[in-house]
This record gives sequence, structure tokens and C-alpha cells, in this order.
Amino acid sequence: MRTSLCTEALEMAIKNRKHPNKKLIHHSDRGFQYCNPKYTEFAKKNNLIMNMTEQYDPYKNAISEKINRTLKHEYGLENCIKNTTIAEQFAQQAVFVYTNLRTHFSLDLRQPAEIHFNPNIKYKSYRRNKKDVKNLLI
Repeated sequence: MRTSLCTEALEMAIKNRKHPNKKLIHHSDRGFQYCNPKYTEFAKKNNLIMNMTEQYDPYKNAISEKINRTLKHEYGLENCIKNTTIAEQFAQQAVFVYTNLRTHFSLDLRQPAEIHFNPNIKYKSYRRNKKDVKNLLI
């Protein structure tokens, strides 16, 4: 992926924003194209807040990547959808199902909405604490 292509895509996204007066946070991994000074300077000039995973930790981005994979493969969003209105509807429906109705193994086959509204339910966390990371590096 070339930095110029990413910059062009970001420029197109900025021009097509529905809420241009609201703050925009750009989350990415530490791919070379996103760390390139040309790209980060372009983002800053357009008042984007850059948010990247720290120290190449793949676990920081794992949840987002899992959701993106699920949306693409389970809900058909990897297909070419030529109409943006339909694409938005598909995405909204998929996110609603994923976050409210679909059961998740990490939640002991419960729905995220159930866990969200009941803080007493225990669930697995994939976040690593600093001690675990240190042990991996030794």
C-alpha cells in the first residue's frame, strides 16, 4: 500500500464527511503508510487526531480487526456494493446484530448488550497487562 493512495483515500473521506464540524479520530495500526510524515502531516493539517497502536502490539488492534473480519465475511460486506445508501444500511444492520444480538464465545455465548447492561456478569478480557507483556519479552 502506497502512502499516496492512503492520503488520497483519506482526502476523499474528509471531503465526504457528513459531520465536518465534529472532531475526527483516525485509528490505524503502525503500517508504514500511516506513519509516513507526509500522511501524518496531511492528517494534522485537516485537524485529525491520530491514534495508533502502541509499540506494534497486535492485541491493541485485535478487537477492531475481529469485528471488521466478521462484518466482511459473515455479513457480506466484502462484496462490492455500488450504492452507498445500501452499503450504509448493510453496515448499520451488521453492527447492530453484532453488538446486540449475536452471541460471542468471549462472553460465554451471551450477547454484548446483555453484558453491557449487567456489569456483574464476568467475561473474558483479551487485554494484556504490563506484567504479561514483560514476560513475553524475556
